[in-house]
Amino acid sequence: MRVKPRASRPAVGGRYAGGELLVAVREPAVDGRATQAALRAVADALGVATSRVVLVSGASSRTKVMSVEGDETVLARRLDELLGPLE
Repeated sequence: MRVKPRASRPAVGGRYAGGELLVAVREPAVDGRATQAALRAVADALGVATSRVVLVSGASSRTKVMSVEGDETVLARRLDELLGPLE
């Protein structure tokens, strides 16, 4: 995912240039606040508990890799909806 901290409107959806899921959060990129907000936002968008979304890498980067526990078919379908069509 690609995180945009200090966004005026929080949102989850769309693609960044490399195909990553865009996640906009209001929190600043200070002390991991934007990262935690992004993980919560992704959990909400995917319909899973926050505890099922874990940061794998990218704690200090805008580009992050996460792991999500849940039904793979349901998660894949929801992720496709959030990413939108390929351009």
